[in-house]
Amino acid sequence: MILDVKKLETGYGRLRVLTGVDLSVGRESVGLFGPNGAGKTTLINTIMGINKPWSGVVTFDGQDIGGKATHLVARAGIALVPQERELFPGMSVADNLELGAAYVPRAAGIGKRQLDMVLQLFPILKERYRQLVGTMSGGQQRMVAIGRALMANPLLLILDEPSLGLQPSIVAEVFERLARLKKEIAILVTEQNVRESLKAIDRGYVLENGAVALRDTAEGLAKNPHVVSAYLGI
Repeated sequence: MILDVKKLETGYGRLRVLTGVDLSVGRESVGLFGPNGAGKTTLINTIMGINKPWSGVVTFDGQDIGGKATHLVARAGIALVPQERELFPGMSVADNLELGAAYVPRAAGIGKRQLDMVLQLFPILKERYRQLVGTMSGGQQRMVAIGRALMANPLLLILDEPSLGLQPSIVAEVFERLARLKKEIAILVTEQNVRESLKAIDRGYVLENGAVALRDTAEGLAKNPHVVSAYLGI
């Protein structure tokens, strides 16, 4: 496994959010689902070193990264696309993408290769290459955010709610690109839109009340009665 989380517990102050969470990601695409407040973003932040584990182990590429500083986690090979995108709106697409490779040793010397891959994955970014990101649509900005993360040449790409605030047609387009991308890179995606994301992942976890309630293949989750009633609206 590229990422292995075992018996993870953490929270904020005295508030415990995650209780004994086990999760792993290999060379595949893995979904993380659950209601608001279930602990999905807390789990992502703990993997990235933003939150510190209270107990448990977070191993990435054979190294213990639990509690390490975020910049060291990024240098180890994990790239995060946060919920709010956090782009530089007054800068061009080109400049935002270039920043994704800055100060990341894994990206040294392969910027052209990574850029070609990003522009093939998201052709609209090639058309808008010199456009200011702040003048682009929400969906296009999401593509810039994903592309910027890919410029770092990560082993693992983590996406936190990539469909947030996007219209349905753009959501479908983003997940179609993620389905293609999973052939090249390990992916962990947290998402409220379970229906679309199940098309792009190999397997997934359902997090409820800070603990893993279900784990199964994408096909198994799509047929699970609890998932169907609670998350697919059927």
